[in-house]
Amino acid sequence: MLVFIIGGFGGVYMDRYLFPRMSENSFFGKFSFFRNASENVTVINRTEQITVREDDSINQIASRASTAVVNIISMEKSGSQTLSGTGVLATGDGVIITYRDAILEKNSEYTVLLYNNNSYEAEFIGIDEFSNLAYLRIEASNLPSIDFANSDDFKPGKKLVFIGNSSGEYQNRFSIGLLSNIDKTFNLSGKTVASTEKLEGVFESDFGNQQNYLGGPVISYGGSLVGITGKTSTNNNDVYFQIPSNMVKKSLDRVLNGELDKAALLGVYYVTISKEYALTNNTKKDRGALIYSPSGISSLAVIDGSPAQKAGLRINDIVMAVNGKSVDLSNSFSNLINQYKKGDEIELSVFRAGEELKIPVKF
Repeated sequence: MLVFIIGGFGGVYMDRYLFPRMSENSFFGKFSFFRNASENVTVINRTEQITVREDDSINQIASRASTAVVNIISMEKSGSQTLSGTGVLATGDGVIITYRDAILEKNSEYTVLLYNNNSYEAEFIGIDEFSNLAYLRIEASNLPSIDFANSDDFKPGKKLVFIGNSSGEYQNRFSIGLLSNIDKTFNLSGKTVASTEKLEGVFESDFGNQQNYLGGPVISYGGSLVGITGKTSTNNNDVYFQIPSNMVKKSLDRVLNGELDKAALLGVYYVTISKEYALTNNTKKDRGALIYSPSGISSLAVIDGSPAQKAGLRINDIVMAVNGKSVDLSNSFSNLINQYKKGDEIELSVFRAGEELKIPVKF
């Protein structure tokens, strides 16, 4: 038995280690015996053993994030309408993020169902009008909250997991898909032109039936939040997208700091200039924000009584920078304005009729 055991180990050692290395030698490699012995064997000059496996269980991938997903039941106080939607716990003390279309906003009461079958009455905090994210709070502590990924690290082609919970009882649903596109000029205004009061730049994914995931988290295969599913109506069609996690985090910070209603309002409609737009429309600049109205009416490009009008901005102005930060596809006009609060003062670099101007604006 001892000889058998020692011989077995010796055979494995010779077959898996010694023969493959001998076959790499210029002399022994000439003999077919050693070449055949090393077929389908990869020599790795490392001491540890590594096992690589792709887990196909979405439930396991999303296990941590799943416990942070909640079911939100909205009920009008008149009792005429109810709505079940998805949300996600953003903090351990009960702050919940969802999308405004996943709840009833006005004259409503809210009940939140958690993963452990507990239910709580929820307080409506408010709506972030810039991103259309809605916020609720429940009185609880030590809750499982979602981890935030850095959405700037995600490029088209990345695998994503979508989680929804909107069936009127606590039961998560899952779907997988790809981050198919980053639309840097998509604006939540729902119009043909962008608004400085609405988020610009969203993720787009490649799977259908997103209504069931509205307000829910989209996570990476590492389990961290990549975005929140939202929608807007354009030409009477519902368009679904994902609000990137970095924008969600900025919005959440406003809520936690009590600044939800203090965002700067400029009052401008515009088109983000890309190189393609510059070529097809013969603009003088290949980047920036062109203050614009499809009808050509000035008051529909610069809102009457707005800080923009008071500062002297005009239709067909091209805003090149905000406080020295360039306006381009990576830094949209509205997103740069949203960094400021009411009462702040900024300086806009504006190109007008071949002339560069510096225009101060107070919000």
